[in-house]
Amino acid sequence: MSLRHAVLGMLADQPGSGYDLLKRFERAMAGVWPATQSQLYGELGKLETAGMIHVHAEGPRGRKEYEITETGLAELRHWLVEVEPSGPPRSATLLRVYFLGSVSPDQARGYLATMGEKAQAREKGLEELEGSIPWGEDNQSLYGRLVLEWGKRFSAMQREWAEWAVKQIK
Repeated sequence: MSLRHAVLGMLADQPGSGYDLLKRFERAMAGVWPATQSQLYGELGKLETAGMIHVHAEGPRGRKEYEITETGLAELRHWLVEVEPSGPPRSATLLRVYFLGSVSPDQARGYLATMGEKAQAREKGLEELEGSIPWGEDNQSLYGRLVLEWGKRFSAMQREWAEWAVKQIK
């Protein structure tokens, strides 16, 4: 996934300034697709040059509110339903697990236990986040809940797997 499509998706839901989008990324996308301020503002410039977004309104201190164009919406829709994710799946964590035989069993169990603790903390953090969001009936709420639920279930699976894996090492 590219930052380009994440920005287009956010602007398809609701116009916003670079600052607005950065806050949305921090709130809703941090665990899915994080972005820095410089990355986000750079991508906004590229999208505007490509005609996929345009300045919808301007405010004080040079604040620009962007809106997706028909070209941008067509690109987003194309990416959503026609483009398969590229590249093989990679996991630096599982690569490390594969080579845990190079450390002592105590170190391997410690690494796996830490994985489980981190997954549990992530699961708890997502549950707290879920309770703090004023969910509505809009698309952001519906699909945001779906993503959040995936994160909770994935974290629970990682925790359960790590607890099991610790017991496998003699």
